[in-house]
Amino acid sequence: MTGMAPLGRRAAVEFVGTGALVAVVVGSGIQATKLAGDVGLQLLANSLATVFGLGVLIALLGPVSGAHFNPAVTLAAWWTGRRGGEGPTAWAVAAYVPAQIAGAIGGAVLANAMFAEPLVRWSTHARWSGHLWLGEVVATTGLVLLIFGLARAGRAQLAPVAVAAFIGAAYWFTSSTSFANPAVTIGRAFTDTFAGIAPASVLPFVAAQLAGLVVGIGLVTALFGRTAPAADAEDVVVPHGEHHPAGAGR
Repeated sequence: MTGMAPLGRRAAVEFVGTGALVAVVVGSGIQATKLAGDVGLQLLANSLATVFGLGVLIALLGPVSGAHFNPAVTLAAWWTGRRGGEGPTAWAVAAYVPAQIAGAIGGAVLANAMFAEPLVRWSTHARWSGHLWLGEVVATTGLVLLIFGLARAGRAQLAPVAVAAFIGAAYWFTSSTSFANPAVTIGRAFTDTFAGIAPASVLPFVAAQLAGLVVGIGLVTALFGRTAPAADAEDVVVPHGEHHPAGAGR
């Protein structure tokens, strides 16, 4: 593949994209609690804003970095592409993951600032229960299966709509409201608002997400095979860079 943006620019895009995603999640949660007294309506508003925001961010920034915005997606792309040399390099992973985490924290701080909340206040919203961790396993498994299943089927261009739709649905069908993202989980610990998660609850959520990552990769292999059709494994969530026919190198 040629024409790919420099790694520094791609990492910057992951920082901005993940930050914007968390700002949408946290900000819409704060706004929802101000405008609606019913928890169901608050969750509906929060989920709708996330669906639209995520879809726009993937469509806008995907052509530069692949729009991972999620360490689980980055790690899955590296793992599935490592043998054929088609996934992100170890250097790319080392650049993407810290950028995603820093962006998520920055997004939470930005949302707090926009609504005159303390810039950093640890969440007191405890999410410590086995059924919530199971919800995170399911949500992350589904996300990984969707993204890499689309890539294996040659339909990665559907990702902006499909991924946003899945996250919107998973808000409602999982007990945890589908964080499905270690960076976002860490970022949401920095806000004591509707979308927050207590710092003590972060580690088991991240562990559940990593378990979902492993299950998701296994399901992708079982259902779609080991090899993606003439595509670069780094091209998730959406294709980026200029492609040559398979075997032509980069």
